[in-house]
Amino acid sequence: MGEVLALVEARLRTALGEPDARAAVTFLGTDRIEVLRFVDGDLVRYATLGMSARPMADPTAVLADPVKGPRAELVLTVRAGLADTDKVLRPLAVLASTPQVEGVIVAPGASLDVGEPLWPDAPFSSVLVAESGGLVEDLELDGPMDPVRFLPLLPMTSNEAAWKRVHGAQALEERWLAHGTDLRDPLRRSVPLD
Repeated sequence: MGEVLALVEARLRTALGEPDARAAVTFLGTDRIEVLRFVDGDLVRYATLGMSARPMADPTAVLADPVKGPRAELVLTVRAGLADTDKVLRPLAVLASTPQVEGVIVAPGASLDVGEPLWPDAPFSSVLVAESGGLVEDLELDGPMDPVRFLPLLPMTSNEAAWKRVHGAQALEERWLAHGTDLRDPLRRSVPLD
């Protein structure tokens, strides 16, 4: 477990540079989740560290495989200085602990909701999980372990989350693209959904 996390942290440092802050959160009955903060000009990136320590298990499986199964970490990017986004550390740790707590597999296209604003005055309480392989390359591990995927999180307003449940993740992403939505703006309004 520790070896996997050391490799994951090395991959994050290679892709994003040195973290300027880190915080750790532990929930009862779960492994410790750290959130690392990386500043890149006018962008702040938050990455979880700890979610990939164990593979995510199929909730219908009788026994969880301790070696095989999907592994992931979460990455959120926002514009710096517009909101108190450092308060996202705990909600990110909550999202990263979801596979252990709720027995779900976090994958691209999924919605995750923390039930409260991601940071003070944020218009978002949920995120859309995007495809990996962009900002931070997937990390191959020795077989039979699955690679660690670094999944970007795209904050969604409650209206966008409801619209996505009906129309799907791809339709929402296309709508964002068509309207030139700045998904890194921590104060943005909902995209037009009519």
